[in-house]
Amino acid sequence: MVKVFLRPGKEEPVRRFHPWVFSGAIGRVEGNPADGDIAGVYDRRGDLLAIGHFHHGSIAVRILSFEPADLQHISFWKGRLESALKVRAVAITHDDSNAHSAPSAFRLIHGEGDGLSGLIVDIYGSTAVIQCHSIGMHRQRALLTTALREVFGEKLEAVYDKSRESLPPKYADNQADGYMWSAQTSPEGSGIISENGARFRVNWETGQKTGFFLDQRDNRRLLAEFSAGKTVLNAFCYTGGFSCYALKAGAAQVHSVDVSAKAMELTAENVALNEPYPGAHTCFTDDVQHFLKNTEQRYEVMVIDPPAFAKSLEKRHNAVQGYKRLNAAALEKVAPGGILFTFSCSQVVDRTLFYNTVVAGALEAGRQVRVLHHLTQAADHPVNLFHPEGAYLKGLVLYVE
Repeated sequence: MVKVFLRPGKEEPVRRFHPWVFSGAIGRVEGNPADGDIAGVYDRRGDLLAIGHFHHGSIAVRILSFEPADLQHISFWKGRLESALKVRAVAITHDDSNAHSAPSAFRLIHGEGDGLSGLIVDIYGSTAVIQCHSIGMHRQRALLTTALREVFGEKLEAVYDKSRESLPPKYADNQADGYMWSAQTSPEGSGIISENGARFRVNWETGQKTGFFLDQRDNRRLLAEFSAGKTVLNAFCYTGGFSCYALKAGAAQVHSVDVSAKAMELTAENVALNEPYPGAHTCFTDDVQHFLKNTEQRYEVMVIDPPAFAKSLEKRHNAVQGYKRLNAAALEKVAPGGILFTFSCSQVVDRTLFYNTVVAGALEAGRQVRVLHHLTQAADHPVNLFHPEGAYLKGLVLYVE
C-alpha cells in the first residue's frame, strides 16, 4: 500500500474526519502511486490516520476509512451498502406511492455522505446505476457490483455503470458506459418509477446524471401544496418532475420550459403517464432567459431549477452573476402574491452566497419578497457532518408581493 505522510500541522482535518486530503498537506509519499491506487495516510510520526484512493491532483486522497480496512475485500463494500440501506429506512419516511413498501427509486450511496467518496449509486426499481467520480472508485466497480448483488439478492436484476461523463477526462477517454451485470440477455435501458403517486420514465442509459433528479423529491412534494388551481411555470424542467406534481395537485395551467428538445420529449411522456388531471399543460423548447424576457404571462407559482452554473471556484463569479440575472428575470414574471421556488446545485456557491445573490436579483427586479422555506436535497442524499461541502443543493421558497 502506498504511504502518504502529512506535513506537520496538517493532520487536524483528517483527525476531524474530513474525507479529503489536499495535495498541499502532503509532506512525502512512499512508493510511486498511479491514480486510483489504495493509499494509507500517516502523520509525521508514522501513525496511520486513514485509508483511501490516491489521485494526482488537488484532492490527493479520497478517504474511505479512518481505521484499518481491506478495501479489496467484499466485506468492506457490503458493510457500507448495508449501513446505507439502514439510513434510507429512516431517511425516506414518506412516499404516497405505497405507504407499506420502500420507494421504487432512491439514492443508495451519496459519496462522502455514506463514507464512499467518489461514488454515487441510484436504485431504479430492480436496476442499480453506479456513477464513479474518481479513478480509484471506478477501479473497484466489479467488487462493488458483487457486493450489490449479495446485498439485494433477487431484488436486483441489473447493475449499470454510467461513469464516463463524471470521470477525469483523460481516463474517461478510454472508458465506456455499460452493464456490469444483468439477469437479462438484453436488459432494458429504461423503466417507470413511482414517487409520491407520480409516475416517471427513467432512462439510465441516455438520461442526464443517472437518469433522474432524485434529490428534488421532497421539494416536488412541497410544490404540490402550492399548485391547486394555479398557473405554474417549470423552468429548466428536464423530465418534468415539478410539472407532473403540479398537474396532479390540480394546477389550472402548467408551462414547462427547457432548451433541450430531448428533455421536452421526456417531459411530454411523463405528463402523459400521469393523466388524468384537470389542468392544461404546454411544452416550450426555449432558452429560459429568452422565454422569461418574451412571455407576457405572470405566473402564480414558478420553479427555477437550473443546472450547475459553476463547477470550480474559478467560475464562481460568473455563476453568481448568472444566478442574479436569472432570479431578477424570474421575479419580474411572478404574479403579485405568487410563489417562486428557486434553486442552485453549484457546490462552489454556498448557501449564504446563494441567498445574497437572490437578494441582489430581487433588488434589481424591484420586488418585495418574503422567505417561506429554506430547501435542500432529499434525505437519501445525506451530508457527512464533517464534510459540509456535501450540502450542494440550495433552495428558497419566496412569497412575492
